[in-house]
Amino acid sequence: MTPIFNTFSEIGPLRTVMLHRPGDELLNLSPDSLDRLLFDDIPFLEGAQREHDTFARMLAEEGVEVLYLDQLVAEAIDAAPDGRELFVDRYVDECGLEGCDALQGLVRDVLLAQPTTKALVDKAISGIRADEVDGLPRKAGSLADILNANGTEEDGLLVDPIPNIYFTRDTFSVIGTSVSINRMLSATRRRESLLAETIFSYHPTYAGVRRVYDRDLPFHIEGGDILVLGNRTVAVGISERTQSAAIDILAKNLLWTDEDLGFDRVLALLIPRKRAFMHLDTVFTQLDADTFTMHPAILGTLRVFELTRGAHAGELDIRVREETLDQILSSALGLDGVRLIKCGGDDAIAATREQWNDGANTLAVAPGRVFVYQRNSVTNDILCKAGIELLEIPSGELSRGRGGPHCMSMAFWRDSPEY
Repeated sequence: MTPIFNTFSEIGPLRTVMLHRPGDELLNLSPDSLDRLLFDDIPFLEGAQREHDTFARMLAEEGVEVLYLDQLVAEAIDAAPDGRELFVDRYVDECGLEGCDALQGLVRDVLLAQPTTKALVDKAISGIRADEVDGLPRKAGSLADILNANGTEEDGLLVDPIPNIYFTRDTFSVIGTSVSINRMLSATRRRESLLAETIFSYHPTYAGVRRVYDRDLPFHIEGGDILVLGNRTVAVGISERTQSAAIDILAKNLLWTDEDLGFDRVLALLIPRKRAFMHLDTVFTQLDADTFTMHPAILGTLRVFELTRGAHAGELDIRVREETLDQILSSALGLDGVRLIKCGGDDAIAATREQWNDGANTLAVAPGRVFVYQRNSVTNDILCKAGIELLEIPSGELSRGRGGPHCMSMAFWRDSPEY
């Protein structure tokens, strides 16, 4: 059977990628909802869309097929029996209005009234304002209905938007020929993986792909913590948003199956649990076969565990790797040595500032040829001098969401790199 996915490295020539163009969900951000929705600032939508369109155009110019998440979800819904009703029922169950029967009915009506399936998906992502709904319960119905309807007066929202969705790396992860449908840490992001589940349950092309993790499992894991390094090795960050117990499950499913999924080793990297670091790919990404960029602050705190097959089926052998990070990576990738290029170089202020703006978050379209945010001039200059070819994208608005080119992309297919 011809595989649908092929992602066995972070640097092989990129052929197919999935994005999400920022939409009206950003218009439903307000100062009152920023903390809840995991934003530090409000991006200017038109500017964010222009920057994202530039990113997509530059990917296409590199020979990459660009797919869009909302379109894939709409195609999956249309392929499912009673797909619109099924999707809306699942969405309403998870939209934060548990126990509010009257409000849930109104939300269901708004979604099902959308003229096309694509419009339905976009409305589910953008959220629903109270002023879009007729008949909000004020004096009748359940106490939960009344209080939730009145509570929208603070920020005007009946159903929260899903503004983090343009970081498509997190929602699900393509690992080799399989997929991990991730359980997001924050309630505001969990509906993102409902979109992924819809694709992998009903889409004519992607339904039935082997799952190595699923959203109904009890432990949190997010795709920004998952890097497919090559040489049958996957790295996963133990971070603010990914639990070690989730990595145990993922590793067992990758290493112990009825068929060879192409992996022998999982490296679990313990990074500081803080907002600035968030995911592994915000502090560490691969640029070339032997070259990585990283935030220097992780070197003093990083602990690395190697998970391999244990003596009996389903067991893991876990050992602490005491070597330096470059030695661990060299050993795992079968190389004589690797280069670790510091985000911001030796300038502590530049390192902190540019890491905050995702200077270490890069997307390779081929070995040594990577997308970066234009604004990180110190790091970009260092990478250029190190021989890395840079594709700089404008990022004045996109970066306000705290994610870079790697965060905004989910690779579906990479050719095997030629070293």
